[in-house]
Amino acid sequence: MPEVPIVMPQLGESIAEATILTFNVAVGDTVEAEQDLIEVETNKATMSVPTLCGGVIKEICAEEGESYAVGSVLGVIDVTEEEIQRTGVSTLAQAQEEGSDEDSSDEEEANLHFKQDGEAYFEPKAIEPNVKGLPVPMGKKGAHYISPRMRARMNELGLQAADISAINGSGAGGRVTVADLESFLEYINAWPSSPASPMRRAVADAMRRSWSRPLATVARPVVMDKLLKYRSEQNPKPGLTLYVLRALALALAEHPEAAGYLIGGHIVHPRAFDIGLAVQVEDGVMVPVVRDVDTKSVADLAKDYANLVDLARARKLTEEHTKGGIATVTNFGTFGLTWGTPIPLPNETLILGISAGVKKPVWSEQVEAFIPVTEAELNLTFDHRVIDGGDAGRVLNRVAELLERPEQL
Repeated sequence: MPEVPIVMPQLGESIAEATILTFNVAVGDTVEAEQDLIEVETNKATMSVPTLCGGVIKEICAEEGESYAVGSVLGVIDVTEEEIQRTGVSTLAQAQEEGSDEDSSDEEEANLHFKQDGEAYFEPKAIEPNVKGLPVPMGKKGAHYISPRMRARMNELGLQAADISAINGSGAGGRVTVADLESFLEYINAWPSSPASPMRRAVADAMRRSWSRPLATVARPVVMDKLLKYRSEQNPKPGLTLYVLRALALALAEHPEAAGYLIGGHIVHPRAFDIGLAVQVEDGVMVPVVRDVDTKSVADLAKDYANLVDLARARKLTEEHTKGGIATVTNFGTFGLTWGTPIPLPNETLILGISAGVKKPVWSEQVEAFIPVTEAELNLTFDHRVIDGGDAGRVLNRVAELLERPEQL
């Protein structure tokens, strides 16, 4: 009976690996075409790996909790000739024939090997995640220069420059040497630790790349009473974040240069005002993108907003849901926080955060007395290479103005 491999598919344009969470089948199980066989986790979402044809599971040659590169063989299915003809899938025999024309490095990448008698077998090799971190305390010195030898050792361990910044170096000018690194690793070896999830590693990598730019934050309070009253009169009542999302899109439509992205000697301006929405999920944050926010009312945005939040929390976002944003809104006020400095994604210039509302006495010229109002802090972090504080201030002031006149949203 022909055998067909179960292969780790390409789960997104920028995804090179995935971690196996659960096998939904066992050896000996009968499966149908398009049946979900394996749950995997990428750095963006949880997805299913389906079978391309029906048959009987002959072998599972991967392990739960391990990461495998795209193209890795995860198992083998016994398939009938009729099913091969119906679905057009490639068999092991065809893979063997194609593999004989490839060099050994290509065979290793596909995890396909051949015995001397020509029999094909698979030996999937788990790969180390490409982003790692260490639980390190704050240090006073770090490595501004990394020697080739040190870089080679860091590459072996999967370390970034940020991972060694807490080590007190004994080299010239405080440079961290390989001996310093090995001593530090031995020192923390007995510390409690836990593996970082693909989501946590993805967030760490994005923030490391973001912080390579000169970022700055401006802030101002906004009085929320009119917005809260206006929102309470709507049926159904939209989420507060929707108003902030809409206000930012309108402000950027008036000042599109503020959302530009610096590439070499050019600033690329936005072609659409698609705004990301930070959604807290287990062990990280996901940022689905709401499309054409400047052209839709808050009521029109509500369905898109609810659907994207549900998909994010279920870890079902696809690349189509997350690409193309020009800025992000994060409502950290839901955690009771009253101030913050959010960090924009590497491919965005801006991120707007809003804090929890707090009752404060504010002087009123009309009644010549202090009156209680609900104030929230708006925090706008931006790439200082693209815009300056004045430009950021104009955007932020316009956002505040719109939130204090919610009927315009």
